[in-house]
Amino acid sequence: MIVNILRFSFKDGTSEEKKAEVLTAMRRTASVESVSFATVGQDLGDPAEGYTHAFCAAVEDLAALERYMHDPVHLAGDPGILPHFERLSAVRLSDDPDGELRDKVTAMHLRKVATHPEYGRLLDEIPNGRIPTRA
Repeated sequence: MIVNILRFSFKDGTSEEKKAEVLTAMRRTASVESVSFATVGQDLGDPAEGYTHAFCAAVEDLAALERYMHDPVHLAGDPGILPHFERLSAVRLSDDPDGELRDKVTAMHLRKVATHPEYGRLLDEIPNGRIPTRA
């Protein structure tokens, strides 16, 4: 199992209605067939870190992760989600003992950025984003 956790906060001035729309879009992305389980909601970590919300999606393996990253629902959701973030950080974990899994997941993410440059641009424009778009 590969678990991707995104911690984020919205830009100042984002309306409650817009926040609800973004969270709904994230739930839609989390409901694609390749996702084994997911949740979206409030971040319960240290408020001093500046994150207010979290997204968690788990996939079975690298093949499922590839399908998830390039699923049309996921690709369509990114432009309506990412521009509203002030902060974004990713935590990934897995029960797979493959010592090269981190590098494989990173390479897969960077291929998505190369294939979909708009996605990379959206990540780069998050003021306090911590997801790399270059090796």
